[in-house]
Amino acid sequence: MKKALLVVDVQNDFCSRGALAVKEADSIIPVINKYIELFEKKSLPIFASRDWHPKETTHFKDFGGPWPTHCVMDTFGAEFNCRLKLTSKTVIISKGIDKEKDSYSDFQAFTGGGEAFLDVLKRFNIDELFVCGIATDYCVKASVIDALRYGFKVNVLVDAVKAVNLSSDDGEKALDEMNKSGAVSLTFERVGKIISD
Repeated sequence: MKKALLVVDVQNDFCSRGALAVKEADSIIPVINKYIELFEKKSLPIFASRDWHPKETTHFKDFGGPWPTHCVMDTFGAEFNCRLKLTSKTVIISKGIDKEKDSYSDFQAFTGGGEAFLDVLKRFNIDELFVCGIATDYCVKASVIDALRYGFKVNVLVDAVKAVNLSSDDGEKALDEMNKSGAVSLTFERVGKIISD
């Protein structure tokens, strides 16, 4: 069984000047790149998720949802941030495609070929995930909680996540919820030792 890195939604619309910009989200990109480099060196799988919404979806305010329009498929806002150094082997998964569902969790995501993320993880023999990205209190949390529910060991890379923080402590509450559910909070130095063991 293998360890894998999961990079959640580091897309232009969630970064500075984006349609749904998360404060200081850009600051974690260099840290995420360090994780990508580490996992690549160890020949461990890397997965990257993206919101990939249709123009009209109940996820958006214009159609009764909670959020401004963002990450519409095939737009600049939906592209991964250009400073994110994904490798050529990175497996891209897309979520939010269904116009009737919010799909915060990466376990509602699919590859370009239509394979569900859970099935991809099984095919790669993954049993432990290291999760980073945007946003701590939404897609990161939903993905981590689902991963735990499916029986994976899950580590949250707390130096490489950022929260929306509609309330100022939403990110802290999300991390607390993930930890109470069984996730472990780690930073780069500790992960380097774990991966090398």
